[in-house]
Amino acid sequence: MAIRQMLRRSLSNERRSNEVPKGHLAVYVGESEKKRFVIPLSYLNNPSFQELLCQAEEEFGFHHPMGELTIPCSEELFVELTSHLTRA
Repeated sequence: MAIRQMLRRSLSNERRSNEVPKGHLAVYVGESEKKRFVIPLSYLNNPSFQELLCQAEEEFGFHHPMGELTIPCSEELFVELTSHLTRA
């Protein structure tokens, strides 16, 4: 549950500021309504996270005029995955 609170806190902080801390990346997650999360760049090396990126490429491609990275999965799945990555 701590990761969910941390991610929600990150989301609320991002509403106040568009800044992304050094060593982090902003991603948009959701199947219909997109929510913004800020994650450590180290997540990009994880095979499970890389699979999500492959799904994002298949569904959305990589051309985004605003520079946003959108991941097409439920918020619950994303929180579950990132909680495992945080514990690892």
